Formats: sequence, structure tokens, C-alpha cells
Amino acid sequence: MRAWFLALLTVLALPAGAAEPKAVTVARGLANPWAVAFLPDGRFLVTERAGRMRIVERDGRVGEPLAGLPPVDAGGQCGLLDVVLDLKFAENGWIYWSYAEAGDGGNGTAVARGRLQGTQLRDVQRIFAQQPKVSSRLHCGSRLVFGRDGRLFAALGDRFSRKDDAQTLDNHLGKVVRIEPDGRVPADNPFVGRAGARPEVFSLGHRNVQAAALHPASGELWLVEHGPQGGDELNQVLAGRNYGWPLLTHGRNYGLGTRIGEEGPKPGFEQPLQVWMPVSVAPSGMAFLTSDRYPGWQGSLFVGTLRGQVLLRLQLDGTKVVREERLLGALNERIRDVRQGPDGYLYVLTDNADGRLLRLEP
Repeated sequence: MRAWFLALLTVLALPAGAAEPKAVTVARGLANPWAVAFLPDGRFLVTERAGRMRIVERDGRVGEPLAGLPPVDAGGQCGLLDVVLDLKFAENGWIYWSYAEAGDGGNGTAVARGRLQGTQLRDVQRIFAQQPKVSSRLHCGSRLVFGRDGRLFAALGDRFSRKDDAQTLDNHLGKVVRIEPDGRVPADNPFVGRAGARPEVFSLGHRNVQAAALHPASGELWLVEHGPQGGDELNQVLAGRNYGWPLLTHGRNYGLGTRIGEEGPKPGFEQPLQVWMPVSVAPSGMAFLTSDRYPGWQGSLFVGTLRGQVLLRLQLDGTKVVREERLLGALNERIRDVRQGPDGYLYVLTDNADGRLLRLEP
């Protein structure tokens, strides 16, 4: 039986969980916000895809764009993307962000860091640049996640027109890369020393990742990536593994509905933990809930959706999805990011010209 049909049965057969939370507006007037991070003093750091990073005050006031960002090549699905704080931010002040960087041949997703001082980013350093640059406004990705060991994961898109490169190790397209906080290559990366392989590569065979988070129990990276026409996937990412794109996928060619690759399983490739078929939800942003703010929901995985315009709650039994709930549908808004704040509440960003930062309250 097809995986998407099994997933549909899961949604239909199981009862709903706790009452849907109330979405309280923290801030509005954000232009296509992409990611939110939490500053230790209770303020928020928000990126806007057009190339601006802003501080949102605790009372919801939206500040002027921070100075010091490197040039951002914004357009289509590309621009200023994710933002995260260093695990030792209180000591060193470093923040990290991903963005589309122009260069010879087009653009590519890059990662930079800088020290936040007031409304200025100082000591800015580009620490990683996706290779090769591609003439495309599509599938830039990306999400940034710090592992428990302090290494930084960066999930990168296949750039749409270069999907076959997701299966080769001589490039960064359709890959998850792993780097030190200063951009150096960790000695224990899985392809270090292999001839012709980019040493930053951690895993391959991804399409367009816009949701990633660290599992709170195992410490492993989980991600949700866009399929084409259907075939969005939830994956548990392990070192050196191949996640199949475009050789293995449940998705179909746009407009035609024809197969792109095999559905699997197949030796040498990892199978997704969950597949959304036959209609894509277009996942963006995800968070594991570790707090007890929402009765009965602790341990759930929450995923924002763009096309679906809902917040997904996935109830887990180990690595198995046993229930899916669709929340916040009444908003009728694209949900770009979802994070658990230091206060234990879930926060989401809505993606439009008058985007909002929302706090979900029971």
C-alpha cells in the first residue's frame, strides 16, 4: 500500500488531541519574514526575505533593519533566510544566518556570522558558500541547526534545475553540510578524505529543505523537505546517508503527473519517516515541543506549511508518526517558521507582505 495512503489513514482514523491554541499577535508589519530567533533579554530577531534583519521588542515594536549585513541576492525563493544564535551567544555575541549570495554563474546559499552590538552587526564573516553558483531563483533552502557538539548543520536546496547534482559528492547542491562555527571542516565528517568529495557534505539526496530541528532525545538532525508535485518528506538525517532525490521520490513531475524516480525502498537509500501525497503541503519551519505548556502535546513535532496554510502537529512514537493534526487553518496564512521559545510557548511567522509573529497560547 502506498505510503501516502497510509499517512491519510493515520490522519482520518485518529481522534483530535487537545483544544487548538489561540494565536496571539506579538508583532506585525514584517515583510515576508523567514525566520525568528530568541534573544536572551526577551526580544526577537527576525529575518525578512528581501534582505533585512530586524529586532522585535518585547512589546511588539519592530525596529529598523540592522546595519552590517553583506549583500543579499533576493528574488523568487531566495534572499535572506534562516537565523540562529551561537550556543554560547551570551559569551561571544555571535549570530549566524543563511542567505543567497551572488557570484560567478549566478547565486548560491551562503552562511555568515556576525556579532550583534545594538543595531549593528560587526565582525561579519562569510563562513560557507555553496558551490557551484547557479543561475536560479529557486530552491535556495535553507535551515541552520547547531548540533549538541557545537557544529553547525546547513541544509541546502538542489536549485531546481540541478537536481541530478544532489546525487554526486563534488558539489553542495541538495545536501546537508556540517561545519565548525568558524567554517572549518570537522575532521569526523563522513566524506573527509574521499577523492572528489566536498568535505563539508554530511548527507545527500535532498531536494529543498526549509524545515530542520534537532531531536531533543537523540540529538539527531530531523528535517522536512519539499517534494515536487506531492512527495514532501520527513527525514531523520544520519551521517553519510543518501535520501534519494531524484532517484527515489513519491513526487511527480509538475503538470504531467509522471514519475520522476522510483518510490523505494531500495538498498543504499534512506526511506522517509512520513510522506505527504498526493498534494504537497510545502513545509517550512519545524520545532519539537519539549515544554508542558500544551496539555498532551509534549514530545510532538510541529511543522509550518506554505501551500497547506496550516500548522501540522505530528504525534510521535519513537520515529513513527502516529497522528497528524492540522491547526491554525482559520488564519488562512502561509506559515513560514515555527519555534519553541525560552518561555515554552510556540511562536510562528506568517509569510506575506504584512507578516506577523504569533505566540500560541493554550
